[in-house]
Amino acid sequence: MNHITWEDAFCGEGNNCFRIGVDNAGYAYITVSGAEGHYVRDTHDALRALIHEIKAGKADHLL
Repeated sequence: MNHITWEDAFCGEGNNCFRIGVDNAGYAYITVSGAEGHYVRDTHDALRALIHEIKAGKADHLL
């Protein structure tokens, strides 16, 4: 198993915190802070695409 390097948490109000991590095998991870053993994993390219789409406003309807 690859070692995941987690970024600091991105938090909203209260305990609503997400963490993004990467490993040395080219995978990216998203989890809820405090539950790092349960995550969604995909490629760095998929994470990059997700971030670009969010920044472009494609998830604004979720706010």
